[in-house]
Amino acid sequence: MFHRQLQSRLLDEIGHSPAVALLGPRQVGKTTLALAVAQDRTSLYLDLESERDRAKLAEPELYLPEHRGSLVILDEVHRVPGLFPVLRGLIDQARRLGYRSGQYLLLGSASLDLLQQSGETLAGRIAYLELGPLGIAETGDDSADTLWLRGGFPDSLTAPGDARSLRWRHNFIRTYLERDIPQFGPRIAAETLRRFWTMLAHHQGGLLNVAQLARNLGVDAKTAHGYIDLLCDLLLVRRLPPWHANIGKRLVKSPKVYVRDSGLVHALLEIESREQLLSHPVVGASWEGFCIENLVGTAPSEAQAYFYRTGGGAEIDLLVAWPGGELWAIEIKRSLAPKVERGFHAACEDLSPTRKLVVYPGQDTFPLGHGIEAVSLAHACRLLTGRG
Repeated sequence: MFHRQLQSRLLDEIGHSPAVALLGPRQVGKTTLALAVAQDRTSLYLDLESERDRAKLAEPELYLPEHRGSLVILDEVHRVPGLFPVLRGLIDQARRLGYRSGQYLLLGSASLDLLQQSGETLAGRIAYLELGPLGIAETGDDSADTLWLRGGFPDSLTAPGDARSLRWRHNFIRTYLERDIPQFGPRIAAETLRRFWTMLAHHQGGLLNVAQLARNLGVDAKTAHGYIDLLCDLLLVRRLPPWHANIGKRLVKSPKVYVRDSGLVHALLEIESREQLLSHPVVGASWEGFCIENLVGTAPSEAQAYFYRTGGGAEIDLLVAWPGGELWAIEIKRSLAPKVERGFHAACEDLSPTRKLVVYPGQDTFPLGHGIEAVSLAHACRLLTGRG
């Protein structure tokens, strides 16, 4: 079992909030983490995909107060959207009785935006946390190549071989397309959405051009926008926003788009082994997306992630903005002898970042001149954690 970095923060939120929502894709380890934090306290676990457990909540106003004082874990809570307004009333009742925190832990496979569409939000009563696939900070420095190839879903990462891992990811994708996604909106043909998801994998790390994607898929732009929004709400795709500042430059305004788990990128593109990956045209973009997802997942919640690009060619792969205005510029290179290009220097002249890093696949840390350091991915993650 891997120790999840989010565990200490989850415990802290449970200690201070009446309800905590732990969001993340299916099979990412939400239930395992929830049961781990519940071991040392009185708790009740209900799986809302189970008819038996859903039946217990036929009258939640009667059933849940019987377990006041326990941490009630509601798994796959998005399947019962009508529960949200009930929880609001129960939380307020419990507050009047002196129960201020640690009442409910809600597990869901969709983001806050989608949960807001499903039912009443619990503003002022709930904290939201996101659990992503395993990162290098959780699996160890030596696991980088395997983690990159197979992705961070625990069952994929720990499979007995690459072929078995790929088969698990194919099954995961099929389950999402045929069973999970249809419950969140209008019926979408599974094959159409698979083609769209595969297009995004081919376009990994590129600027989002919805009109082009729509033409390639044979749908209108509004429909393609809906597909993107749905995959982002399900925490499967990331839109990395561009940095906007009044610096007198013509800035790129379109977000970059990434399939968040590198293992899913490779499964969508039928890449089974490391040798196939290293010879595939997506190798550079896949490595960039893998690094960005690890860095963003490691950074403290108060840090904001962007990319920077101007019409003149200045570019930073990942720009981390800290409270107070401090900026970190991070370039990502798939080379053991990384070289900083003119565009990165130009971007740093525009923004004057406090720290300039180049993340590369090696393990050593060394200077590249002009205040730039070459660091491993694991070391960059540690720097971000320490800064927070």
